Amino acid sequence: MSKTLKIRDLTLRDGQQSSFATRMTQEQINRCLPYYKDAGFFAMEVWGGAVPDSVMRYLGENPWTRLESIHNEIGDISKLTALSRGRNLFGYAPYTDEIIDGFCRNAIQSGLGIMRIFDALNDVDNVKSTIKYVKQYGGIADCAVCYTVDPKYPQLSFWQRLMGKKNPEPVFTDEYFLNKAKQMAALGADMITIKDMSGLIPPARISRLVKLFKQHIDVPIDFHTHSTPGYGLASVFAAIAAGVDVVDTNCWWFAGGTGAPALELVYVFCQKMGIELGVNMEAVDKINKELKVIRKELELSVFGAEKPRPNRFAFSDTADKYFDAAVAAAKAENFDALLEASQKIEAYFGFPAPNELVQKAEIPGGMYSNMVAQLKQLKSEDILPRAMELIPSVRLSAGLPPLVTPTSQIVGAQAVNCAMDEKAGREMYTNKSSQFIGLVKGDYGHTPVKIAPEFRFKICGFREEIPYDTTKYKMQPNPEVPEAGGKLLAANEKEVLLLELFPLVAKNFLTNEKKKEYEAEQAAAAAQAAEDAKAATLAKKEAEEKAAIAAAQVQPITGKTVEAPLPGRIIDVCVKVGDVVKRGQTIVVLEAMKMENNITTNYAGTVKQVIVNVGDAVAANAILAEIE
Repeated sequence: MSKTLKIRDLTLRDGQQSSFATRMTQEQINRCLPYYKDAGFFAMEVWGGAVPDSVMRYLGENPWTRLESIHNEIGDISKLTALSRGRNLFGYAPYTDEIIDGFCRNAIQSGLGIMRIFDALNDVDNVKSTIKYVKQYGGIADCAVCYTVDPKYPQLSFWQRLMGKKNPEPVFTDEYFLNKAKQMAALGADMITIKDMSGLIPPARISRLVKLFKQHIDVPIDFHTHSTPGYGLASVFAAIAAGVDVVDTNCWWFAGGTGAPALELVYVFCQKMGIELGVNMEAVDKINKELKVIRKELELSVFGAEKPRPNRFAFSDTADKYFDAAVAAAKAENFDALLEASQKIEAYFGFPAPNELVQKAEIPGGMYSNMVAQLKQLKSEDILPRAMELIPSVRLSAGLPPLVTPTSQIVGAQAVNCAMDEKAGREMYTNKSSQFIGLVKGDYGHTPVKIAPEFRFKICGFREEIPYDTTKYKMQPNPEVPEAGGKLLAANEKEVLLLELFPLVAKNFLTNEKKKEYEAEQAAAAAQAAEDAKAATLAKKEAEEKAAIAAAQVQPITGKTVEAPLPGRIIDVCVKVGDVVKRGQTIVVLEAMKMENNITTNYAGTVKQVIVNVGDAVAANAILAEIE
């Protein structure tokens, strides 16, 4: 057991993402930074994950400015950390080495110290490029092995067993995770993180894995987990007792529940174990005073009401007794007693109780909540139990991907699609997202188990795996912005990267930024600016009038129709009036449940009218086009 432990603070990234939908503004973060500077954490996770997308989408802020402003305040006192998805970076498609190179170079030049790199499939090939460029530009490559569990397959009947049928052998063994870590270390990883994004790893398993990793790998080992199913605090204690080098925690008011365990609880445990953290807890107390206020601001702005919150961190004889029990259990490796004592500690301080549904289902809490939200949108909550039942078979058919972003969303959405197909009397996999097709095709890399050629043929129309070909990658268009005086949408490499990584969100954000810049430049010509504004208003009115006239000109439907199978938003219209189309040809692309769906015609003929436009929101069964 190590006598020192490093702390990676997650509060300003994973903490706010897990509990407050990544809505912390730059102003709120700035209020905390002077105290963070005094706290002296080993590392602070402040970027990556959902931060770049959310600060543009919801806050109108520049992600690069966020990273740079934090670095300007913190300097090199704590290493700033970001999270990225290997070759996918932040998106759903693999990127070229040119983009990965530019992203890593600009991130490190902007102040990033550690890049935590993971791949949703634990495909080591997908992290090679990021490791290379992070190290090339002076950063620390922290490679994460994503922890996941084998599905709970349906129990076999007596007759199935009699006929020799067996459920698949376990895939995600200790040796599986160790081999992945060894491969990453061989590629030059400076750190290895055991990344338990779902909080599913129990204390006994993490103790075993930490010892195994420390025995076979000569780089620091970090442990990252969440508290949702109730294992989080006990598993952190077990990892510390097993000799882990770094643990990830949140400050008090952003800890527990869907987030990581609280630093303050880890601090007390380590004091009793004789382990030094190297963190100034007086400065942490000042951080918490700010976070308590910010928490209330976020609750009201994001959720419209205050959420249940933990009690104030105050010690007592009762709490001391629970900590003593946790320390004794950790030293004795009595993991049942450790879990019991740890859950009593969190209950005493008022942290959320374990989510038993997530614990029993053994799927990420975010994946479950996404499925519930999708089914509510479809007004089909009744099929949730069936969708949950289908997850193991969908996941196994798709190569048993770990349930982590984005594969958890892809598998969850497809289980919902299959349940919807079944309910409507259709063959399962009639409706499938473009992302699920890409997963089965090979776009995302090699799955932990091979996909059956016949299943790939059913989903993709061919039997052999076809890896994503980055040579066919097309850069996003970088047009001039007319309403900003003809400025280029992306004026420099950092803005080009935003456009590549977040096309729709960055387009809106950069358009607004360019408009603001242009308006500032034109401030001296106030009269002209007023005239321009008047003209823009008139143009908008005319456009609305034209749209209204166009809408009124939709002709009566006399032919065959193409309808939306799901509610969603039109992101592409692939035909125009007068086009001759074949049966099975794509008419529009519909974004539904965060997935792209190609909507095809069941009829050959001529397009008489297209009812929808790009950007339109449509309901289920809405008519999209008429074929005659």
